[in-house]
Amino acid sequence: MSLDSFLQGLSDVFNTFGSTVFVPLIIFVICLILGVTLKKSFFSAIYAGIGLTGFGWLTGQYIPVIVPAVENLVKTTGLNLPVVDIGWQATSVIAYATQAGMVFLGVGLLFQIVLFLLKFTNVFIPGDLWNNYSYMAWGSLIFVVTKDMWLSLSLMLIMVLYNVIFIEMNQKRWSTYYGYPNATIPALHIAPGTPLAVVGNWLLNKLGAYKVRVRPDDLQKRLGIFGEPIVLGLILGILIGFLGHLNDLYLLSSWANILIIGISTAAVMAIFPRVANIFASAFMPITEAARKRTTKNVKVGDEFYIGVNDATGYGEPATLISGIILIPVMLLLCAILPGNQTLLLVDLIAIPFIIQPFVAATNGNIFKTVILSAIEFSIGLYICTWTAPLFTQVYSQFATTPLNPGALVTAGMILNKPIIGGLIFMPVLNFGWLAILALLVLYVPIYYLFKKNKVKIQDFMEAQAALDVDTEANA
Repeated sequence: MSLDSFLQGLSDVFNTFGSTVFVPLIIFVICLILGVTLKKSFFSAIYAGIGLTGFGWLTGQYIPVIVPAVENLVKTTGLNLPVVDIGWQATSVIAYATQAGMVFLGVGLLFQIVLFLLKFTNVFIPGDLWNNYSYMAWGSLIFVVTKDMWLSLSLMLIMVLYNVIFIEMNQKRWSTYYGYPNATIPALHIAPGTPLAVVGNWLLNKLGAYKVRVRPDDLQKRLGIFGEPIVLGLILGILIGFLGHLNDLYLLSSWANILIIGISTAAVMAIFPRVANIFASAFMPITEAARKRTTKNVKVGDEFYIGVNDATGYGEPATLISGIILIPVMLLLCAILPGNQTLLLVDLIAIPFIIQPFVAATNGNIFKTVILSAIEFSIGLYICTWTAPLFTQVYSQFATTPLNPGALVTAGMILNKPIIGGLIFMPVLNFGWLAILALLVLYVPIYYLFKKNKVKIQDFMEAQAALDVDTEANA
């Protein structure tokens, strides 16, 4: 069997079974390795599969309800920017279609496992194996342009190394806030937002933003029934639906759709936490076993964590509310930012996936989350604009439906990464191996300094996140 055949077979197997099978299998194996009984290991795996399936069903039903309203809102506002966001699905198409992507599917997985076994990181990153497509997409862009497999693979592996820092920086805060013991989000399109979340939250706190209390529990206390997450979901859903039907409010069907969007958003608010509880129960045996084994031998900050799918935090009230608020905010910024040519569209619904480091860092403060997320996304719009010609060139080679002549496309929530896209990908695209060497040399002191100060950084994040709670307690 040739290497290409093996890699294609690996890709086919993974795409066929998907994360709802592979993640439970990984959890089952980890449980057994940690000495969990066969029965508990089995149920952990089943709960993980049930949780992921539930997440998939919910988002699968919600997205088709709200996307048409967002598209109508864009048409109503008359936004006409040349680079159109066609969603994260477009990125996965590229990732799994190129030879470089398939090579990383095997090599990258092995690399991540080795990093964990060598204790280079305390996070088992392959727990969220599916989201490796983010690495594969960036590497595929380099490969299609340069035809240099080694350069492409080196870029993806360097991104893994840098992402280790971001994942570990965010691990404790994410696990604490979202309530998943010893779990965190390792996805490349999410974790790199952590440095901006940490620094930005600190700056906003210095300016007194923590006094602006806009957390879900605060809203509930101040607004009564209107502050309940379900009611907030209903109101925000109706608002999005209303904006999406500004040009046909005279139709009875429009008001029906507005109310359907409102009820659907309220349903996500109500059901997602229940599914999340099922998913969280999958990690309890792992947590208990890991604590028993590591209490005496592992330093603080080196406790075992497992990477989990980003759907785990999507329906958390502050996350979903912030994500919905950011839809009109980002459409406005797309229109007014000078030099931007990107129109966010399909991936607007993916915002709650991406903003989780900001929600966790701010301890669910919606006010601060919206500000910091908007800043990152605004910078990211320029990354999308700069990379659009290349992304379009690559995507057009693998798209099942041909693009219109002159069309420019992007994946709005995957490629809009200031650190990954601007500080790692762009240098490699322009300077090749020289940039690879520079990134490796730069990484060594950054990794060393982070590891040396990891616990201090995490404690700092906890202290900053606690300001909201402490203020309320002292009020």
